[in-house]
Amino acid sequence: MAFAFSKMQVESAAFRDGGEIPIKYTGEGDDLSPPLSWSNPPEETRSFAVICHDPDAPLVQHGSYGFVHWVLYNLPTADSSLKEATSAGTRGRNDFSRNGYGGPMPPAGHGLHHYYFWVLALDKATALPEGISMSELLKQVEPHLIGMNRLIGTYRRD
Repeated sequence: MAFAFSKMQVESAAFRDGGEIPIKYTGEGDDLSPPLSWSNPPEETRSFAVICHDPDAPLVQHGSYGFVHWVLYNLPTADSSLKEATSAGTRGRNDFSRNGYGGPMPPAGHGLHHYYFWVLALDKATALPEGISMSELLKQVEPHLIGMNRLIGTYRRD
């Protein structure tokens, strides 16, 4: 079932699907990771991973397009939510060249950007090291991916 949507639902108490991400979760604000929650994962789920990616960023880097804002993994099945500014899980490397979350900060005047907050359900518990990139994470977990879904937030800098 690799890279296929599942019945899992992803939500945030901070913004609705397709809605604007509040400034406190952006690079212009406090740069905090937003709260997320998910429900209805596949029954065989043994761990989760989270990625936030902006496909509207005018960049091609590392062999892919867009900009990676968050890579988080090694989340146990006991976790079905992340608090604001979470310290849960293991932090991967974002495209700001930092581990953890880096909030939206599109170029001023570039228009509306869409931020995809993906939750991946895996059939195996992971113990991946800190600091891996999104592409490294996906390479490692792809054989164990049994479900995924996303929440999309938007942000613009005028």
